[in-house]
Parts: sequence; structure tokens; C-alpha cells
Amino acid sequence: MLTRRAFVTHAAAGLLATTRHAQAASDVPENLTAREAAVQLPPEGYAETSIWGYDGRAPGPLIRVPQGRRVKRRLVNDLPAPTSIHWHGIRIDNAMDGVAGLTQDAVAPGRTFDYDFVAPDAGTYWYHAHNRSWEQVARGLHGPLVVEEADAPDVDHEEILVLDDWLLDPETALIDDRFNHPMRMSHAGRIGNLLTTNGRFDFSRPVRRHARLRLRLINASNARIFPLGLAGLRGWIVALDGMPLSAPEPLHEVLVLGPAQRADLIVDVTAEDGETAHLLRFGNEGRPASQAAFPVRGTATRTARGAPGPLPPNPGGGIRSLADARPLQLVMAGGAMGRMNSAFLGGERLGFRDLADRGRFWSFNEMAEMTQTPLADLSLGEPVRISIVNDTAFPHAMHLHGIHFREVRKGTKPGPMRDTLMLAAGETRDIAFVADNPGDWLFHCHMLSHAASGMMTWVRIT
Repeated sequence: MLTRRAFVTHAAAGLLATTRHAQAASDVPENLTAREAAVQLPPEGYAETSIWGYDGRAPGPLIRVPQGRRVKRRLVNDLPAPTSIHWHGIRIDNAMDGVAGLTQDAVAPGRTFDYDFVAPDAGTYWYHAHNRSWEQVARGLHGPLVVEEADAPDVDHEEILVLDDWLLDPETALIDDRFNHPMRMSHAGRIGNLLTTNGRFDFSRPVRRHARLRLRLINASNARIFPLGLAGLRGWIVALDGMPLSAPEPLHEVLVLGPAQRADLIVDVTAEDGETAHLLRFGNEGRPASQAAFPVRGTATRTARGAPGPLPPNPGGGIRSLADARPLQLVMAGGAMGRMNSAFLGGERLGFRDLADRGRFWSFNEMAEMTQTPLADLSLGEPVRISIVNDTAFPHAMHLHGIHFREVRKGTKPGPMRDTLMLAAGETRDIAFVADNPGDWLFHCHMLSHAASGMMTWVRIT
């Protein structure tokens, strides 16, 4: 006979076993498999395109977690080449940053690597390959990462829009595999001939008039700069690079989104029922095209709403005073039409022609490669100010891993918190930050072919 004591003992043992099983299951990271796949990128009638994608998708699967929670993913490499994953914009533990050759070894084909980190800041981020990234990102290895606020804004719908361009052979629809092409490396970078939103050349989502939307925009391209505007929508910028603005900024003109940059918009649909609203993309001559279409079907409310409030701030606000900030300078040189006569490579000063023969077209502080010594060896908590000089004929998108910074602007308040800063040709801009995250952090141009051909350095925080 089963006594009461025996029943309670067996029940407790079963509950303990179930709890342990659940805990063990929660400790097993979810797989994120990098593999080859065929997808229909161009219109029907063209062949499918062979890509490299996470879980065989372009873009990869959405990773979405509440603020402060852990992200656990096991990279499974089913590619014919080594790879790694960088979690762009996250103030991450350095060992999880995913930079092959700096924070980890590249993951060999057939092998795995477990990423496990806390996502401390709410916002819009993304993840992408960081081994031969100028090739692997161009093949499709990237995806969106959203960290949710505890107190989210009141919207009717949210759209995550991953903007990209693909360089395809127009006859075969295959990805152009000339990743080291000198023209692209020495000029504006690898610019594609097929533009997509979430892997679609004709992205469209139905909406209702007066609906309020949150648009999370991610520029996942190798080098393309997206000048964006609104038609049939009234909008406000509420966050840049995942970091909330202190107050929403009305979007009256063009929003310029450089490679790797993100923007969160709150938009109200003002187009009439039966019309189509658009996220517009402006070309070189200023003529707009639709990057994302929103056909209006029905009405959400009779009247439009008022302006939205700010998003909840993330912890930390960056630098407090520049009085004791360590001054650093980073001078960009090189490229076509540049004035870089020589630079160091492998400990030897070489002329531009010899550098070009070795696939090096750019330099930071006269170094055409990432050196063994960092740009700066910083103490934990030290304030830093870097003057970035773009002495080239092309724009560059500078990304600092593991830390957010503010732009220092003369005569005005500091710029918003960012992790990627666009610099126009011939421009000098200053950034400031507190060295509050220990580790070795990459600092590079996110025109990825520029980084591959000389525009990479790093800082150490100890």
C-alpha cells in the first residue's frame, strides 16, 4: 500500500526531477546554424540566389529578449569556411563579442561555439558574421536582435525593417564573388544592385489610417548609405543605434542611415484609405523610391494622435565631464583620390603602390593593418575623447565595439548615444566615452571592405 509519506516523497522527487530537467533544458542554448541556402531574392522569373544565412534565411531569425535577460545561442557552422558572430551594439562581455582574431578564434566548419551574455540595454540591435565579414555579411550572414523595454510605447503595430543591398550577377542571380575587387575596396565599398527590405525587393505591409507604428530600421548593408524619408506618414525619431533620445525628434527631412546604424521611428499613418504610405529611399539625384510600402486599408481611429513621449532611458549616460578626458586622435587616410603616399604594413613603411598590391588601400594613423598594440591602453572608468579626422575622399562609418559614445559638438549639447558614427569626406568629428567595459574592443570602419583593407584598430580597457 502506498502510504501518505511515501506518496509525498515520490511526488517531491518527481517535482525535483522535473525542475532539474527544466533548468537543464534552459541552460542548453538554442542553435543558430550558419549554412548555405537558396532564396528568391530577385523577382519571379529570375533564378534563386545561393546565400549564406543563419538557419538558411536572409535576414536571419529575429532574436528578441526582455531587457536584462540572457541571450544564449549555439553557433553551428555548416559553412565551408570558418566564421563567428558579433552582437552589434550590445555592451557585452568581451569574450562574447565575436571578433575572430581578437576576442575568440574563428569557428571552424563542422564546429560549434556557445554565446551567452546579458542584454543590458533595450533597443534595436543586430548580429552578423565577424570573420571575413566583408564577404560573409555580403553573402547574407546577419539578422535582427531586439531587446524589449519593460515599459514599451503604445503602438498598434511594430515592424522590424532590415535594409540591405545585394551585388548579383544579372544573368545568373548569383552573388558576385569578387569580394576583394580593388575598385570596391579603394572607393565607396561594395554597393549592391538589388535593394531589399527583410529580404524582399517589394516589401509591403497593410496598415490602417491613423494607426501608430513603431519602425525599427537596421542598415545591414556592406557599404550603402540609406537616405530615408516618409510619405503618407508622420514620424518621430525616438532612438538611434538602440539608445533612446531624451525627447522624440520630428522627422521632417531626410534621415541618413549609414552602414550598421539603426533608428527607431514612431510613425502615424496619414495617407487616406485606399492610398499607399511609404518609407522612401532617396537616390543620388534626390528622386525617391519605395523602400517599404504600407497600403492603407481601413481606419484605426477617427483622429490622429498627439506626439509620442520618450522611450525609457537605458542605464548609464556616457561621459560627464571632458576636463580630464584622455585626448586621442585617429587620422583616416588612403583610398582612391586620397593623399596617402605611404603607410606601415608588417613593420615596414611601404608606398601606396606596394600597399595596393597587397590589398591595402587605407590607413589609421599611418597603419594599414590592425597592429599588435592598441590605439590606447585605458584604465577602467577613464574618460576618453577621440578626434576622428577623415582625410579621404569618401564617407566612413566608424563603429566602436562594447561601448556607447557621444559626439562632442562645438557650441551645442553633446550628441545622442551611438555606437556607429558617419563621417563625410574631409570631415573631423570628436567622440567621447567612459571606458566602462573591460576588454579588447575593435574600432573600425563599417564599410566592411574598408576595414578589410586597412581601417581597423582597437582599444584595451583594463
